[in-house]
Formats: sequence, structure tokens, C-alpha cells
Amino acid sequence: MSWIRSATTASVVGAAAYAMLRQRPPGGPQRWQRENYRGGHPSLLAGPAVTIAAVAGSPAPSVAGLTLACGALGLYDDLAGDSHARGLRGHLVALRDGRVTTGMVKLTGLVCAGALTAAVERRRPTTAVVDTLLVAGSANLVNLFDLRPGRALKVVVLAGVPLAGRSAAAGAGVGAAVALLPADLAEDAMIGDCGANALGALLGWSLAHGLGRTGRIAALSCVVGLTLASERVSFTDVIARNRWLAAIDAAGRRQ
Repeated sequence: MSWIRSATTASVVGAAAYAMLRQRPPGGPQRWQRENYRGGHPSLLAGPAVTIAAVAGSPAPSVAGLTLACGALGLYDDLAGDSHARGLRGHLVALRDGRVTTGMVKLTGLVCAGALTAAVERRRPTTAVVDTLLVAGSANLVNLFDLRPGRALKVVVLAGVPLAGRSAAAGAGVGAAVALLPADLAEDAMIGDCGANALGALLGWSLAHGLGRTGRIAALSCVVGLTLASERVSFTDVIARNRWLAAIDAAGRRQ
């Protein structure tokens, strides 16, 4: 089956890419280290590795290009951005004050990447709008989950597995996520905006092409609803208050 082939390719390439990047980090190891919630300093190298893996497993050139573009936008924000503006509201406030944040540049780029991919695939105008919003919204949403080790990758796996039978792209995302999950859970590395945006965009594309019209609208409503909710509610707090979600979230993580 095509999705199994995509998942396997992505998993093998992801493990190899991460090993090579760890051996020779571009610019040196210090450039990639960031402080996490626990005060540790994992490497952001899992982001480029998972992006390379997802590109390798992508079933078509347009999907590979979309994944690579979204990963590159996330990498730009990882390496050049700051944390002064947080959330969509923070970036909009900064823009109102005349300051263009790297996050706003990234969000604009995600929308453009989704729209360009829809144009290349010659989607109908109404369908193209939904596709674009699903790609950009999913890329951003997966990043919002990346606040604890392994959480964003688990979201990609849990959302991608049901879609894999309909979309080989979802299989690529699952395979890439599985390959980097051990390093993320061990806090040796984190996927950052680079990995989260690449996998999220791939997941959004899978939703757009694996579901019918009603399914796409429902998926987009969920993506928009969760994104707006994140401006007021902490996902971490919600997960901690639900024993089932908390158990899934903590599984495999260093205590």
C-alpha cells in the first residue's frame, strides 16, 4: 500500500537525517540549543530532520514542495525569531504597533504556500480557499501543541493514522513523527516551529485531499476553533485535568 511505503520511507530517512545532523550540526551545536519548560537544553535539529523525512515520504512533488516550504518558514522563525509576541493576538498587536514579527512573516508565508499548492493542483476557487486555510491552520495548530516533549508528534500520529488509508501524505507525516518521537520524548531534541509547521501542513493537506466537502469543512471548523481557544485557554492545563489525555501526553516522557 502506498501509505505504508510513504511511512516507511519517511521513518528511515528521518532517523538517518537526525543522526547525520547530530554528527555535524550546521553552525555548531550551540546554534541549535534552546531551553525547554524544564530548564534543559534540547537541540532543534529534530525539526530539519523531521522535515527532510516528511519531504522524502511525500507522494507528489507539490506535496514535497509544500512541506519543505512550511518547514523552511518554521526554521526561519526558530533561528531568527524572538518570543516577545506570542499567539495570533500577539503578532497582530505587534503589527498594529508597526512591528512585523518573524511569526507574522511565517504565518503569511504558510497561507501563501497553501494557496500556491492549491493553484498548482488546479483546485476550484472555493475548494482552494478551504485547502489553503486547512494547510496554514493545521501548520500553526500543531505548533501550538509543541509545548511538552513528544506532544506535537503524538498529535500528528493520532490524527494521521486514520487518514493514512486515504492519503499517502498522512502516512509520510506519521512515519516522520514516529522516527523523531524517541529523541523528542527523551528531551535530546525538539521539533520546534520547523518540524511542527512542516508536519502540520502535511496533515492539513491530507485532510484537504482525504475528506469530502463536509469533512473538510468540519476539519477546518475544528482547526479554527482550537486556534481561537488557544488564545484564552492553556492546552497544557486542559490536558492535565483529563486523566486520559494526561496519560497519553505523559506516555514515554521522562518524569
